[in-house]
Amino acid sequence: MPKIDVICPVYREEEVIELFHRSLAAVLDGLSHRYAFRILYVADPSPDRTEAALSAIAQQDARVEVLVLSRRFGHQIALVAGLDHSRGDAAIMLDSDLQHPPELIPELIEHWQAGAEIVQAVRRDGGETAWLKRMTSRWFYETFLRLGAVDLRSGAADYRLLSARVAAVFREGLREHNPFLRGLVGWVGYRIVYVPFTPQRRASGRSKYRPTTLLNFALNGLCSFSKLPLRFCIGTGFLLAGLSILSGLLQVLAYVFSDYPVPGWASLFSTVSLIGGVQLFFLGVLGEYIGLIVDEVKDRPRYLVDKRFGLGHAANVHPPLGAVIPLTAREDELDESRPQTAEVGR
Repeated sequence: MPKIDVICPVYREEEVIELFHRSLAAVLDGLSHRYAFRILYVADPSPDRTEAALSAIAQQDARVEVLVLSRRFGHQIALVAGLDHSRGDAAIMLDSDLQHPPELIPELIEHWQAGAEIVQAVRRDGGETAWLKRMTSRWFYETFLRLGAVDLRSGAADYRLLSARVAAVFREGLREHNPFLRGLVGWVGYRIVYVPFTPQRRASGRSKYRPTTLLNFALNGLCSFSKLPLRFCIGTGFLLAGLSILSGLLQVLAYVFSDYPVPGWASLFSTVSLIGGVQLFFLGVLGEYIGLIVDEVKDRPRYLVDKRFGLGHAANVHPPLGAVIPLTAREDELDESRPQTAEVGR
């Protein structure tokens, strides 16, 4: 049977993770006569009982494997880690807060079986989404389409199916340290099909995306796929230089040919303040791009795996990607059913 990996990033979801798994398992059970599923939970460590809940789920469901990262690397890197450890004929990504309905999975698989290499779920926001979030999301996608070099469908979510060929491209070729997966999925090309869905209200808890996190996410996406912000700085610089020259000529002409008193410190102060503010803005834009370059040049591991458990325990654990460094611990503290290794994800 075709093998499909289901990748679910998790962070501070102790209130909803068991409900999510029951919903996901019910959908997969209905397809188990045609496909062999592996459920891969990638957890950023959190102060709540999420890891304990995942451990209990792994003991009850033989299809479950859990990766616990060494620290919080973020949602996008958790998805990357899942892809790195995926070896199925297809990989499905969805969030574990039930806003991405598992009931959509059969439709994603159907399009894949019909020949699609990428099946991208597209969010259709309704009354369950706050007005401000709908407007800012729409603005971001419209801005990205104007500035970006790829086709990013408005409402594209991190809910998608990738064929084994596309997943291999992400594992072996697209190794960016600040990945913007929604843009990269459009960038790779291949045959893509879009499937609309309406996000559900969170069953419990609250979103882990703060406004600053969303802002950083948007800036990273824009700077990763477009040079237009830099070109905007160049154009604005030329415009201000031209206006400064014109203003200077007008001041000289006014001083020579008329009795009009040339303004003094007030006009000078406002002009210097304007130019200083614009320069700081330009430095910020340059800093965003330089920061992305620095991350790529340093080439640190994109994530570290602290623990892996589930899916038949150690016997069926895939070989790690990169160096394997045994963790130091007293023998009486080690649980043989939960092998403890540190895996480096490049």
